Amino acid sequence: MIFRSERLSAALLVLAAALGLVLANSPVGEGILGVRDTYLDIPWLGIHLSVGHWITDGLLAVFFFLAAIELRHELTRGELDSPRKAFIPVIAAVGGVIAPAVIFLLLVPDPALAAGWPIPTATDIAFALGVLSLVARGLPARVRAFLLALAVIDDLIAIVLIAFFFTTDLAPLPLLAAVPVILVFGFLSHRVLGRGKRVLIPVLVLLGLAAWLLVLLSGVHATIAGVALGLIMAPHAAERVRHVLEPWSNAVVLPLFAFTASLVVVPAVGGEAWSPVFLALAIALPIGKVLGIGAGGILGSRLVPASERRAALPLGDLAVVATLGGIGFTVSLLMNELAYEGQPEVAAEGTLGVLTGSTVAAIAGVVVTAIRAAQHRRAVASSDAPDATPGRPTSGR
Repeated sequence: MIFRSERLSAALLVLAAALGLVLANSPVGEGILGVRDTYLDIPWLGIHLSVGHWITDGLLAVFFFLAAIELRHELTRGELDSPRKAFIPVIAAVGGVIAPAVIFLLLVPDPALAAGWPIPTATDIAFALGVLSLVARGLPARVRAFLLALAVIDDLIAIVLIAFFFTTDLAPLPLLAAVPVILVFGFLSHRVLGRGKRVLIPVLVLLGLAAWLLVLLSGVHATIAGVALGLIMAPHAAERVRHVLEPWSNAVVLPLFAFTASLVVVPAVGGEAWSPVFLALAIALPIGKVLGIGAGGILGSRLVPASERRAALPLGDLAVVATLGGIGFTVSLLMNELAYEGQPEVAAEGTLGVLTGSTVAAIAGVVVTAIRAAQHRRAVASSDAPDATPGRPTSGR
């Protein structure tokens, strides 16, 4: 299906974000913002969410569910199926979290605004892989695998940050109740396809919805439920579910989120003087990620035994991953909304900062990737050329 394409997914994200920004500043902007902020409550379930929150708390859980399935695959059967293989991208991901956060805090010393430090720590999986696929012809497959591993680990760290720093009014009982529901979901998922018991599929859907509702009611961001369900689901069932849901995530969930998150009225931003949040994010994403991922990747390759250093990337390939890692977009926009939920003007500046920083990182990523891919193609062409001394015939053997 066309919507499985990483290139198309990246293009849809860009178009949706651009459309949201344009429409928010058009004559119909006020009406669209009104729709986004309209509440669609379900009182008997205790749900009190606006249209925008249904997207960020509800639909986006599908994206995190699929990201968790991909992470589980990498940890069990992919590039991270042993601790030593996982070590280098893990260290690179940690570096890619620390450096942007430090840059943000250095540029935003105001304690009232410092809550936004987690915003530039995320890497957008779909967008980064989509940009890579545009100009990656000739790159070895391990570059994509390293970027995928780093982005998934990066977003997992971001999810933990959401759980710890953006959870308010924690209600322990619903959260505790969600644990057995998730465990039962995982237990039944091992039987739903392996033994032909497809009748359990509706039960799994209901359990998944119940887990999401309980996490929502607990005060923890509801996307955490998607992560837990994706990690615990049986691999054979998870792959089939991912096959079904991935086109919907690429074509509906992520573009809808990008559209609503980009509904920013630019004239309302900043008034006479902008806060430092915009500039901090515009710098921390492209520059902080390059510094952090680059340093982490080099450090990780030095810390593993010499026999395992084949898992490390050459500096040129690491530069590709580091530049593309600065594309924060989806998760950064989500954390921006959470960090400045009570400061709409700052949140608007943050959104523009994320879009600017991610755009700079995407452009830099395309340039660096194109150069590196060309180098790989030339190296392959040279190795395939006949080994002959100029002026002498080549050997027939």
